[in-house]
Amino acid sequence: MDKRELGAFLRTRRERLRPQVAGLTAGPRRRTPGLRREEVAVLAHISTEYYVRLEQGRAPRPSGEVLAGIARALRLTDAESDHLHVLAGTAPVRTGLHRRDVRPSILALLERTPQTAGFVISAAFEVLAWNDLAVALMEDFGALAPRDRNLARKAFLDPAPPESTLYGVSDAAEFRHHVVMQLRTARARYPSDPTVVGLVDELRDGSPEFSRLWEGHDVGPAAVLAKTFRHPSVGEVTVDCDSLTLAERDQHLVLYTAPQGSRDADALALLGVLHAGAGTPGR
Repeated sequence: MDKRELGAFLRTRRERLRPQVAGLTAGPRRRTPGLRREEVAVLAHISTEYYVRLEQGRAPRPSGEVLAGIARALRLTDAESDHLHVLAGTAPVRTGLHRRDVRPSILALLERTPQTAGFVISAAFEVLAWNDLAVALMEDFGALAPRDRNLARKAFLDPAPPESTLYGVSDAAEFRHHVVMQLRTARARYPSDPTVVGLVDELRDGSPEFSRLWEGHDVGPAAVLAKTFRHPSVGEVTVDCDSLTLAERDQHLVLYTAPQGSRDADALALLGVLHAGAGTPGR
């Protein structure tokens, strides 16, 4: 049970919830943003004293029933409710290291999708495997040191001008927010993994934006279904973005495609020709 993180998470969820949404009246004298602690306690059917101690990081581990009541009171999403259980120690936590070995069948799949830019990322946003078209669209990951293949570092610590970072994608701000949300989930799942913990600390120290977003305690899945790359060779390329969860290794297979016969599909095909053999597919 991570008492400090649990308390901070509850506080941020309480402060963002408007009284009207919870069926309460705001009132002219309300000074607290969101709900009051005693209001959450009433809605969750627990004592105010116990809820206050939870937010202060002084309470013993809550039961699943108590957590369910708090989740309902705070109108948590499914992802937020799952995160709440992880922080409270009532959900399975991976106490070892996050996995970096990619399943051979996934490596083979990347090689068999020549019209799709595909790559695999770990729970810590390390690019673990990629194909030729991903190299052409993004960069040659094989030419980078393993440490520099991390998309979280690229999103927040890249010294390049903002307009050229993240391969010129149209949703850079949304992607950075997604990185923070996913790393918060990974940090809760792998509390003893020095790579995950160290990455979060490095980003908090090196990026004011990451630190600000981290303090929001947001968790949730990515919502982007398409994005546009501004590529120096072929201009703008809009692709559909599908992220497939490889649950047993806590990895994601990311696939960028374009409708057959579209201008964007032609641009991807041209990229494949221009960059044929220029990069090193693999892991």
